[in-house]
Amino acid sequence: MANRSRNQTRPAVTTDPAPDDGGSARPTADSPVAETARSGRGALSVVGDLNRFSTLLIGALLAMLGFALAVQLRSNAQTDSLSGAREEDLVRILDDQNSRVDRLQAQISDLQAAKLRLSDSDSNNAAARQEAQRQSDALAVLTGTVPAHGPGVQVSITDPNHQLKAEDLLDVIEELRGAGAEVIQFGSVRVGASSAFADVPSGVSLDGNVLRAPYLVLAIGDPKTMDTALNIPTGVVSTVRNAGGQAAINRMDLISINALRGNPAPKFATPSPK
Repeated sequence: MANRSRNQTRPAVTTDPAPDDGGSARPTADSPVAETARSGRGALSVVGDLNRFSTLLIGALLAMLGFALAVQLRSNAQTDSLSGAREEDLVRILDDQNSRVDRLQAQISDLQAAKLRLSDSDSNNAAARQEAQRQSDALAVLTGTVPAHGPGVQVSITDPNHQLKAEDLLDVIEELRGAGAEVIQFGSVRVGASSAFADVPSGVSLDGNVLRAPYLVLAIGDPKTMDTALNIPTGVVSTVRNAGGQAAINRMDLISINALRGNPAPKFATPSPK
């Protein structure tokens, strides 16, 4: 009986026997400590799952952001033809635009000065006649009915493969005009407001005159500005090079253009009454 009572009142063992190596006791599977450990591992598992989900979500968002940026950059590259231009090319283009603004402002100033002179000389017929003559001379130069001279450029264009078409040669005139060329001679033809290029079986014609390569173009205006305009990316020089030819541009202090245009009377247009 005594032994049985002692066995009934013996406290429950909550630890495993001490290990042989003298290590500390470990919680058993039934102990509160073990339950707490299991709960901790469960919480850690949930936290780990949340971390993995967050990582995946962040990765997906970054991938979407990267894709959007790539699409935007590609769109910008396609819509902006100058996005790949070199720094010196962009500087030349900016200089060209600034020169155009300066020329327009100078023209405005000249017109305002002429208006002031005429308004201040109501009784001075000499000033009016002088201004009328100046305007007449300017119009004669611009319409091509008189020779002209001044600074400008001489452009020589080769086309060994006969690849240049009418639109390519028209681009030469348009670039020069955009750069402020006041007088242009293409081959033996004085270029005017009604000039037109056309593709013909024998090549390209200008105002009914068949042109032969190498083409020689003379233009009077600011040499630097015109040189810059012809050399812009994807411009005239680039087009000629892609066609297998070469475009040589020489800046000159004095160019003489002697080719003239006729001055036919208009059939339909008449001056409007003042």
